[in-house]
Amino acid sequence: MIVDARGHRCPTPSLRLQKAMRGAAPETRLTLLATDPMARLDVPHLMAGVGGRVVSIAEADGVLTIEVETPAAPTG
Repeated sequence: MIVDARGHRCPTPSLRLQKAMRGAAPETRLTLLATDPMARLDVPHLMAGVGGRVVSIAEADGVLTIEVETPAAPTG
């Protein structure tokens, strides 16, 4: 799933990603597209807080492409 937050400033990219994660299955990969350079810092903090992980961060032509994975399903 692609979450397009290009043209939006902090905190909108992280909020859009968080909203998309709510309906996603465990260990789903999502890709955030953002032009706000703060997303490079905000998204890793968000993922650490929810128990997910950042898979990759790349930048090309002023657009950050951040791939994340939602948390695993609880065990037990």
